[in-house]
Amino acid sequence: MTRPLRLPLAGESLQARCARRLRGAFPGTCVVVRLAARAARPWGGPAAGLLLALACLPALATEPLPAQGTVQVLFTPWDDAEGALLKVIDEARHSIHVQAFILTSRNLAKALENAHRRGVRVEVLADVEQATKNPGSLVQKLHETGIPVWFEVRYASAHNKIMLIDAEDTEPVVVTGSYNFSYSAQARNAENMLILRGNASLAHAYLGNWRRHREEALPYVEVIRK
Repeated sequence: MTRPLRLPLAGESLQARCARRLRGAFPGTCVVVRLAARAARPWGGPAAGLLLALACLPALATEPLPAQGTVQVLFTPWDDAEGALLKVIDEARHSIHVQAFILTSRNLAKALENAHRRGVRVEVLADVEQATKNPGSLVQKLHETGIPVWFEVRYASAHNKIMLIDAEDTEPVVVTGSYNFSYSAQARNAENMLILRGNASLAHAYLGNWRRHREEALPYVEVIRK
């Protein structure tokens, strides 16, 4: 399906940038952006055109999705949420996309490293403050293993706690909830985790949001300079 979008903008770089943003919001969709010649308009000019177009995206992205697949619910400290998450990581075949506020669990970091070594594409988005100022953060270790890491710098807190397993496959897994990727989240805190399997539409929505956040994030080497 093609979604033509006409914007009152000019310039090849703007066209390419807008197309990338739309492809991130609609993974698997062919996006065509047609840019009109720049013209004087009392209501704004080129930037206003882009902002109006992008303002439409949240309404489209938040349409109800069909209920599919299975839902596993875990509550800590009573349920073994970390064990369930380790099992999901170990079962990954092609890709793991991570959004982490805190990543200090040695077990989870080791599982991600093992997945990377067996050929799974692992990519991490991390909150810049937690990753660089928390002495227990294992984000640097993941980077040193060869896992691509980006830092989210736009927000007061990049508070997502998400893992997407094989998000572009026919049987994806979405892991979300309040659960930070830490020992305390399992042993000391009252947290919840949802593991949603087999809902491709949901996984695509989460993957589109993950990619949108990556577009705004900075690569590890641009923040941590030796």
